[in-house]
Amino acid sequence: MRRTPRQKAIYQRGDFRLYRRVGRANLEIVWYDPEARRERSASAGTSDDRRARLEVDRRYLEANGTPICAGCGRPLDGTAAPLLTRAITDYLLLGEDKKGFKATRGRLSLVIQYLASIDVTVSVAAINERWVNGFRKWLAAKPIVAPKSGETRVRTIGHIEGCVRQLAAAINATPGQKAQFKAEQTKNVSASPRYRADVDTLAAMFRYCLEPSGPKVRSANERAVYIGYRANLLRYLRAAVATWARPEEITNLRADQWISEAGVLDLNPPGRRQTRKYRGVVPVPHQFAHHLAVVRGNYLPIANIRGAWDTMRKEIGLPSKRGEAGWKLIRRSVSTLARRRIGEEHWRQGEIMLGHVRASTSDIYALRDPANLGRALAATESIIDDICALVPGAFHRTDTAKRADDNQEHGSKNG
Repeated sequence: MRRTPRQKAIYQRGDFRLYRRVGRANLEIVWYDPEARRERSASAGTSDDRRARLEVDRRYLEANGTPICAGCGRPLDGTAAPLLTRAITDYLLLGEDKKGFKATRGRLSLVIQYLASIDVTVSVAAINERWVNGFRKWLAAKPIVAPKSGETRVRTIGHIEGCVRQLAAAINATPGQKAQFKAEQTKNVSASPRYRADVDTLAAMFRYCLEPSGPKVRSANERAVYIGYRANLLRYLRAAVATWARPEEITNLRADQWISEAGVLDLNPPGRRQTRKYRGVVPVPHQFAHHLAVVRGNYLPIANIRGAWDTMRKEIGLPSKRGEAGWKLIRRSVSTLARRRIGEEHWRQGEIMLGHVRASTSDIYALRDPANLGRALAATESIIDDICALVPGAFHRTDTAKRADDNQEHGSKNG
């Protein structure tokens, strides 16, 4: 039995209380264990009040759930389904450290806005297909507004169903609850971009980086400055054309993913768990291999080239419609060009390059064989040759001789 009374808890949720400990930095969580019939305690693992409160919330949520009848699946008598606002709050608390949390929070914030416009006291049990259809209609009439420019655009069906899918996930994560509705499958509501860049357009992107022009470029010094500004965009273009990789795979690319002795690149960084968007091991064209050989640390010094990309898109006349000419344009365009060169009978190699299908061989030295990914490699190298014929310096090594981890001053800017 504790001889001295505790100070007042600085935070409490249910039986879980948060205290400061004398002489210790980390806060302490205390609760009563009915099975052990005694009080228990554990460190919150942090001295920060906000993080410690979140840890209290997590422990409470893991220990408490709504009792459900095993026979009918309904809440037992005397219990009530939680409010939807509470279910969403708890879901966000538990998922704060998960990948994609920012997007999750954004989608569910729209659900909260809809609740605020009708009734915030709606319980999870009341969320059925009819309720969700009302949310769909409300959200479809609510355009997306750009935070800086104030420009508006119509919300796509794919985005709306993404919000519905996130709502279902939040309800299903609530103990004893199950979503009474279904979101449309992504493939049925997503409009795939139709625009593809040809070799001339791809060459124009490299020319934008290496041969800046316009009224602002009046001297050799100014030209060199603009080339420096666009260095990171050039790095991205080279990696995207050579590997067909997704934008996030390139921005996460590190030196330890390059397996020089086999001439292949592991797009899945060491320690990263594979997801549905599978990241495979792909052969590297000889024109790009020497760029990887000089990398120390990150391939791209910065993780965002949006400003430089948007400026280039406008200058060379890429489509302005959202989604048609984003970072993923290179991946879609190169794979389309390569498909014609590989041939339909060997297109499975293209699917493996894209990460849509896993390679059947585990021998990384065999990936470059024509029977595995050799035809896709040859097609990629021929596309690079065509680009270099139009822009000779496109893959020239001296343009990226400096190591990526040097984080050049000009290369970190958008030009």
